[in-house]
This record gives sequence, structure tokens and C-alpha cells, in this order.
Amino acid sequence: MVPLTALAQQPIVEDLSSSSDSFYQQTQTQPTSGGSLVLFNQVQEHQREIQQLRGQLEELRHEFEQVSRQSQQRYIDIDDRLASLERDKASSAAEEEADTATPAPESSVEPKAIGEAERVEKTEQSGSNSVSEEVQKAYENAFSHVQARHFDEAITAFKGFVEQYPDSSLTPNGYYWLGELYAANDALATAEEAFDRVINEYSDSRKVPDALYKLGLLKARQGKTDRSRELLTRVTEEYPQSSAAGLASDFLRQSL
Repeated sequence: MVPLTALAQQPIVEDLSSSSDSFYQQTQTQPTSGGSLVLFNQVQEHQREIQQLRGQLEELRHEFEQVSRQSQQRYIDIDDRLASLERDKASSAAEEEADTATPAPESSVEPKAIGEAERVEKTEQSGSNSVSEEVQKAYENAFSHVQARHFDEAITAFKGFVEQYPDSSLTPNGYYWLGELYAANDALATAEEAFDRVINEYSDSRKVPDALYKLGLLKARQGKTDRSRELLTRVTEEYPQSSAAGLASDFLRQSL
């Protein structure tokens, strides 16, 4: 018989295997809990990275819009300066003619300013070369979008103008401005097509030297310096008295 004192000294061992919160179960659930925490931290870190990327994307979008607006303004401003030179030249020629010659008949070509950057010639001759009031108003309406810097609306208006009035003396002006507007929007291939139509299909138009000059600038933007030099040289040689010839000479000296 075992003495009671001996039993009292023996350690009491508790069976935890049947308990729902046993030691074995606790050791098994701890890694799972730790893994969830790691996954949660990773998700949080990814969310922070996504927010940072979104912020960077927004900054890039804003910078792109600024560069695009500056590019559009730069190319339109070039035409403002060109038109100003044309107006000054026309004004000087008119003053000299008034001092030294008799007034021209009413049927002669009459320079007319439209907005700040464009001057067109309005003829009063009969036949297909005449510009009706309807055509004139349609052209001025299209150009008003250029003056307002509404370039998408201007493109739509000039496309409609050249389609509706394909034989007007203002049609090459319409294609010229389509070239300008497409170039301002970096649609260089479409701009080239518009300038080519002015040069090849309306060779008698006064917009030909301007179209040649702008096509030369376009080729320079594309990195085609030889073709650019060829076009700009053509302006200076074939249209030496035009304002575009002076601008082409300056560009050749400074950039090519």
C-alpha cells in the first residue's frame, strides 16, 4: 500500500488533448493568425503604392495637357504673326497705290481681313470664281472657332466647309486651316494631306506659299530635315515676295 504522503508528492498531470482549447490546437492556430496579419500588411502596402501611382499618373496627365495647350498656342501664334506681316504689307501697298495710281475698279480683287490671323481675297467677278455671301459667311463662321481657340469645333466646321463648297476660291484656305489645326493637335499625317491638297490642287491660290512653309515646319518636326529644307527653299525661290518666304529664310538660317 502506497503511503498517502507519497501520493501527495506526485505531480498532477492534466490531459489537455480532449479540451477544445488544448495546447495542440493553440500551437496550430498561431501560425494561421500570423499569416493573416502578414497578408493584411501586404494588402495595405499595395494600396499605398496604388495611391502613389494614381497621384503620379494625375501629375503626368496634367503636365501633358499643359504641353498640348502650349503646342497648340505656339502654332496658332505663328499664323497670327504671319497674318500681321501680310496686313502690314497690304496696307503699305495700298497707300503707295493711292498716292501714285488711279483707284482700281470695283471688280478687282479686294483684300479682306477675317479675325486676327487670316486675310482672304474676295473677288466680285462672275462665274465659279466669285465668292457668294453664303460662302463668305460659312468661311467666317468656321474661322471664328479658330479665333476662339475651339480647335475641335474649327476642324469640324472647316471639314464641312470644304465638302460643301469644293469649288470656292476660299476652299484652299479651308484646307490650309485644316492643316494648321491638325498640326496643332499633333495629327501630322492628316495635316500633311491637307497642306498637300492646297499645294497640288490649288496651285493658283495665295495660300500655296503658306502651305509650303507650314509643310516644311511639319517635316522638321518629324525629323526629316532634308525634305524640310527642300520645301522651305522652294518657298524662298518660287515666292520670294511672300511673307512666308521671309519666315522660311529665318527658319533655314536658325534651325536647318
